[in-house]
Amino acid sequence: MKPVLQEETTGCAIASIAAIAGISYEEARKIVGGMGITAKDPALWSETTYVRRMLANLDIQSGRREIPFADRESLPECALLSIKWHLEDGKPYWHWVVFVREGERHYVLDSKKSLKMNIRTDLGRMKPKWYIEVKV
Repeated sequence: MKPVLQEETTGCAIASIAAIAGISYEEARKIVGGMGITAKDPALWSETTYVRRMLANLDIQSGRREIPFADRESLPECALLSIKWHLEDGKPYWHWVVFVREGERHYVLDSKKSLKMNIRTDLGRMKPKWYIEVKV
């Protein structure tokens, strides 16, 4: 899997879905736009419904619940992770990233444009809150 950079400040969910699906950010934006979803909608980074709908629309299965993060060994082969989890006016918000396990190797695809490297191995520094399993 390869990282896809978010082209909008709030487009981490779209970029993460694009990376999982193996398509460009622009392709993903068009697909989700046809579903009535835009990067400006706070539900993309404060709820899980949209990412599940986007994955389903691309025929990609996702887990039905959010699983609390314990350690990297407990993560599946592919997962959407919530990092930078915080509350604003009592409502949770986070940044979406993609965890990938390939045999003994594991890494995170982070779509944030300002990063020097968008393939990350510093999972401990990211402090994931929970994850959604993705079947690829």
